[in-house]
Amino acid sequence: MAEYGDENSRIGSRWGYGPERLPMTLDELDGSTGGGHVELPLHLAWSGLRVFDISEVKLLLGMYRIVLNNGSRADFVQYLDGETLIRHWPILRKMLGRGVRRTWEEAFPELRPCSAAVRRRLGGGQWKHAGATVEAATRPVIGGGPR
Repeated sequence: MAEYGDENSRIGSRWGYGPERLPMTLDELDGSTGGGHVELPLHLAWSGLRVFDISEVKLLLGMYRIVLNNGSRADFVQYLDGETLIRHWPILRKMLGRGVRRTWEEAFPELRPCSAAVRRRLGGGQWKHAGATVEAATRPVIGGGPR
């Protein structure tokens, strides 16, 4: 019978999803933010759509879902943008598995649902993100805040 080492001695699995796959900060994510087309490599999108018109929100979200589920740290940095990820996280988190969602939200508190509620309640302006000041989304909030 094999004995297992303690939790601290485990090496991350290539197929597992842990914090070692993530960038240190969301500011490292340097993907395209403008319109245009992005073609994902075969190691990310091996079946179905590989070229995404990121000016269309549905295609942008589909591409982010593929990269978040299948990507490595290098893929995250190349194809994702930090501000775009934060802006679309409330929808993206519903498209991801529990393990992926939990890993990202534990590593980046600004992605947690309570952070989004605080941003909505505060309205426009600025909010703190990992020590840097970031402009809040300019899109109006529907519903008018807490009741």
